[in-house]
Amino acid sequence: ASSGSGIIVAENENELLIVSNNHVVNGADDLEITFIDGSTAQATIKGVDVDMDLAVVAVPLDSLSQETKDAITVAALGDSENLKLGEPVIAIGNALGIGQSVTDGIVSALNREITMEDGSRGTFIQTNAEINEGNSGGALLNIKGEVIGINSNKIASTTVEGMGYAIPISSASPIIADLMKDRVPEEETGYI
Repeated sequence: ASSGSGIIVAENENELLIVSNNHVVNGADDLEITFIDGSTAQATIKGVDVDMDLAVVAVPLDSLSQETKDAITVAALGDSENLKLGEPVIAIGNALGIGQSVTDGIVSALNREITMEDGSRGTFIQTNAEINEGNSGGALLNIKGEVIGINSNKIASTTVEGMGYAIPISSASPIIADLMKDRVPEEETGYI
């Protein structure tokens, strides 16, 4: 069992759609979402993009109580293209799996290229807002409360402090939109 964070990005007629990191949901046999009011619901993976480390999961709306629906809202997405160095940011997530936590900091660097443990490379927003284990998939917000990044990882070392990374929302948004689409199950796909 492991834990992570997610951002409610859309709602359609039947589902609540939540974006997180692929590494949060990868290999999961079962996904349970815990909402701010403490209620839980089962979720299914709607789509993933391994290269961008993004995943969209769906929760059936009929599995949520009215109280939960009243306690949650779809996040406002901002524009990470207009970020400035030194701009204040807020990181929200489920740090260490013990519940919601909020940290603050600034944009330390833009378009920072990082090589991951698996050898892949990514371009991130660097922040000194604490991004701890469990915060992956959570929101990096600007001072207006708009999502400008998706918390992804940090450099863990005794010699490093204040180096957290988030996927820029302007790069992630088109991929998220595609992952939210309904897909034909592979076993039902026709071939010529």
